[in-house]
Amino acid sequence: MFRNVTHVLYDMDGLLLDTEPFYTEVTQKIVARYGRTFDWSLKSRMIGKQALASARILVETLNLPITPEDYLRERAGMLAELFPLAEPMPGARRLTEHLARHGIPQAVASSSHTHEFELKVTRHRDWFTCFQCIVLGDDPAVRRGKPSPDIFLAAATRLGVHPEFCLVLEDAPSGIEAARAAGMSVVAVPNPEMNPDSCRDADQILSSLESFDPSAWGLPPYPVLPAFSESD
Repeated sequence: MFRNVTHVLYDMDGLLLDTEPFYTEVTQKIVARYGRTFDWSLKSRMIGKQALASARILVETLNLPITPEDYLRERAGMLAELFPLAEPMPGARRLTEHLARHGIPQAVASSSHTHEFELKVTRHRDWFTCFQCIVLGDDPAVRRGKPSPDIFLAAATRLGVHPEFCLVLEDAPSGIEAARAAGMSVVAVPNPEMNPDSCRDADQILSSLESFDPSAWGLPPYPVLPAFSESD
């Protein structure tokens, strides 16, 4: 049904780690002071992009009386307290650890900068050893953020694989567009609040990583659990 792949690349926020509610909470607190509302119609345009580009969309759309840089400075301090509390998204550890056990090369390709990344993985450093490669938004190889393909192409280069053999798992429209531009297959796992039409360019759209079937992409299948009868 789908093209067989050999390597898997992941976005992080909202896909591996449940950090998106933090961004929503903090941004709403900031814009509420100016009588504005931060909703998913706006967030869906910002999600997945590099911080400054995302901030510009926010400030311009809501006509805020602050600069994008002002917003980011205020947001950073509030988020720093929340990021270490991040929990895995449903199905994320199971999938990545399963593929790691089978020797499938994996990479994280996140627009987060290094300092933010370190806070987010505070309690998950053992888990993130599953990934052979981590490329972040402040990496010198990432000249342009998503929806440009730079971050995914950098990850593929470091993994030593041609883009056509890579599968990207993403939750954001900008990430889906970046994966397509990189010549990679892509599975979308969007937030339920997001308009599904924004992910229509993905090869597959899932409600959760728990629904992802590795074997559909030529990857090692999950082990079959033994069946038990009522008498057992």
